[in-house]
Amino acid sequence: MILKNKSRKPVGKSWSLPGKVSFSRVHVSWIVPLILWGWFATANSSCSIYRFKDVSIPDSIKTVKVNFIENKARYINPQLSPQLTDKLRQKIVNQTRLSQTNGDADWEISAFISDYSVSTAAISNQQNATDRLNISVSVSLYDRLANKTQDYQVSHSFDFSATITLEQAQVQLGDQILTNMTDEIFNKLFSNW
Repeated sequence: MILKNKSRKPVGKSWSLPGKVSFSRVHVSWIVPLILWGWFATANSSCSIYRFKDVSIPDSIKTVKVNFIENKARYINPQLSPQLTDKLRQKIVNQTRLSQTNGDADWEISAFISDYSVSTAAISNQQNATDRLNISVSVSLYDRLANKTQDYQVSHSFDFSATITLEQAQVQLGDQILTNMTDEIFNKLFSNW
């Protein structure tokens, strides 16, 4: 003898949320892509606004010179200065209409790494669990046409496991450090905030 449970609903055909709202497979099959499309469209549009519409350069400015970013921090990562300089130069050329020059430019950018230090970020079971690499860059923008200088301070922190050395963390975080620091410097120089 087979017992049938009449109160049981067929599996996979529909399901309901509290408040007596029910969904069938058909509804779910078009809701999920719609939500994903909406999220993607929103994320994409905010990125394009962030990258291109916030760049603010007076029409009179045509050329830029990016000087080598020196490392004046107590601890020196020998690779950071040349890589950060190159990455900033590339970003300016790729995302602005400015021409890069080695001579007298309308805008001249000088910078130096002022802090490169490690601190404790989190403690677990009375032991250091997470360390934080703190990086600060002092940036100076000289506007040759207006004969004025603007100074900026850019800082960013990068967390890493306390079980690895600083050298290992630098390798793991290398691309992230370059991208984030370049973006922060670029935004300070070229964005209307």
